[in-house]
Amino acid sequence: MDLLLSILLGFVQAVTEFLPISSSGHLILFRDLTNTQFEYGLAYDSVLQFATTLAVVVYFRKDILRLIDSFFKIFTGKLEKHEDKILIGAIIIGTIPAVVFGLLLEDLMDTIFRSSLLVAATLILGAIIMHFADKISKQDREINIKNGLIIGLFQSLALIPGMSRSGMTISGGLLMGLKREAAIRFSFLLAIPVLLGSGVKKMLDLESSGLLSSLGLELVFGAITAFIFGILAIKFLITYLKNNSFKVFIWYRLILASVIVLIWFF
Repeated sequence: MDLLLSILLGFVQAVTEFLPISSSGHLILFRDLTNTQFEYGLAYDSVLQFATTLAVVVYFRKDILRLIDSFFKIFTGKLEKHEDKILIGAIIIGTIPAVVFGLLLEDLMDTIFRSSLLVAATLILGAIIMHFADKISKQDREINIKNGLIIGLFQSLALIPGMSRSGMTISGGLLMGLKREAAIRFSFLLAIPVLLGSGVKKMLDLESSGLLSSLGLELVFGAITAFIFGILAIKFLITYLKNNSFKVFIWYRLILASVIVLIWFF
């Protein structure tokens, strides 16, 4: 793969991974529009996702270290922050649906789920969900185990390109009545186990197939780009959504879906 193209893909991955507009959907569209196809595309996407996952880890490192410390204190009986215990449980329970459905749908994700027309449909569906999340959310609750599971089911929707992981998990949190800031924070923390697992698995697949070494330089630059712009995208989204609705992202999704349909049929 061309080095410049790899950097562009890293940028696209970073910006679209955290903004509620779907990273996988945009990567598919990017390849279709530039007529760029290469072997093991899904695994390459996962390497870039791994880089953006590291961006989440770095950005939320204080929260992560605190939760790890709290996790071990649960077994020693020294945990004083009950809310940390609930948050840890919600993350664990919320991770299960994506793992289960990810394993069940793995073959589909590498075949029929990689369609531009499907991306158009899911962009619209995701926009509808985000619209209702903005409209009916009470935003007066904190996270609990039940909400964690339901938000985890929303995260499973993001296995389909075009849905957007951040869009679905934040929407799920808002629909469960979470405060806006709590929904955003939980969305990012919930993403870490799934994205880390996916990234590691796909990089191991790349290594075993011999593609990791052949795409080494391109992967490095693409990953670095995804990491840097990933941190910037996280900061922007958190700041923006604290005081604004999904409206601009909803319109973007609808316009992009319309453009895809026009290109597809005409």
